[in-house]
Amino acid sequence: MNESESALLTDLYQLTMLQGYFAERMEDTAVFEFFVRRLPAQRNFLVAAGLEQVLHFLEHFHFTPGELDWLKGTGRFRRDFIEYLAGLRFNGDVHAMPEGTVFFPDEPILRVTASLPQAQIVETRIINLLNFQTAIASKAVRCGLVAPDKTLVDFGLRRAHGAEAGLLAARACYLAGFTATSDVLAGQLFDIPLSGTMAHSFVQACDSEEQAFMRFARANRENVVLLLDTYNTETAARKVVQLAPKLHAEGISIQGVRLDSGDLAEHARQVRRILDAGGLQEVRIFASGSIDEFELQKFARAGAPIDGFGIGSRLDTSADAPYFDCAYKLQEYAGRPRRKRSEGKATWPGRKQVFRSYGDDDRFAFDTLALENETAPGTPLIVPVMRAGRRLAPLTSLTESRRRVAAELRRLPVDLQRLEPAKAYPVCVSPGLRALTTELDRANQ
Repeated sequence: MNESESALLTDLYQLTMLQGYFAERMEDTAVFEFFVRRLPAQRNFLVAAGLEQVLHFLEHFHFTPGELDWLKGTGRFRRDFIEYLAGLRFNGDVHAMPEGTVFFPDEPILRVTASLPQAQIVETRIINLLNFQTAIASKAVRCGLVAPDKTLVDFGLRRAHGAEAGLLAARACYLAGFTATSDVLAGQLFDIPLSGTMAHSFVQACDSEEQAFMRFARANRENVVLLLDTYNTETAARKVVQLAPKLHAEGISIQGVRLDSGDLAEHARQVRRILDAGGLQEVRIFASGSIDEFELQKFARAGAPIDGFGIGSRLDTSADAPYFDCAYKLQEYAGRPRRKRSEGKATWPGRKQVFRSYGDDDRFAFDTLALENETAPGTPLIVPVMRAGRRLAPLTSLTESRRRVAAELRRLPVDLQRLEPAKAYPVCVSPGLRALTTELDRANQ
């Protein structure tokens, strides 16, 4: 069994609560919703991602005999409760915003309807999957907004916080519009195009830079991208010009060169002049090294002649906003709406829908957060995706999700597309939802 599918991939309090629900026979239908309370300081919007992994987890949820034996050995749980867990499966319903949908604070992107124990036990993994991929996709899409005509490659596996993080970051980046990934396993699992060049160690292992370039080109005839900055960037560029005719005589073309250190914009200008003067106008310049959307914006404003970027550490860790203030909260139980009123963490009760309205320019105008059974202006964003524990449609392709992101961005207000903080996008609360909230507060004074 894959560790990422284990039912033990949860917090202890999920199991202690579950034992309490079991003891008191609290098994009525519960409704939980996942949402983000507020945007990080550097975000004007978020992009929903991670739904496919959530649905897979729910479809395969169960405790293995080995896990049950281990739980029994902890001495924390009653024997009859362990026996109950042996038969526990998720057979509830899920409604969600499709992956790639742009959303805003307080808007649920996923709703789970199931018996209370089933809906509760999956909380931790749902938050884990949605929070991470949404964070990465929401940062990656900003890279595309400031560098729309550039090749963008996910380079972050080696700096990601673990193997699963690296794989899911590659997926989230591609969903958000990246061109490719360097992560070979992500290429296999998610059918993402692969892209890679060479490391400094290859150059250092050879007796000369020229030898390194020739050996690499001959071994990788269809993917000749040469790393220039092991010793001196501009000198290496001149060597590329000198070697190009020899390689051409062997039927090998140089596709590109990579810059990885120093003043990338200035090096790119110098290298471009050297390549162009040597008749290598078709050779592309690719840059990497501590790049994110803010650096991409600087390159664009400086007019740096860079054709593509490898983006890694800052992206796959979402360095400037590594987590969201997100939550998975109980909104209804046993047919009655529920509301949390904690200071700074109050929730809107009941099953909800998000309606999006558009202006005359066909861009987002405002959203309405409403009760599921209310009528509100706009297009409903939350749709059924799972019923009785089984998904309602086949696996959504990343290609389809990429198209959704692109379509969403075309309709996103221009001020929200900028990196600088913009005026908050309006999310209105419906009269019915406000009335229900007031009613619950009065009843629980």
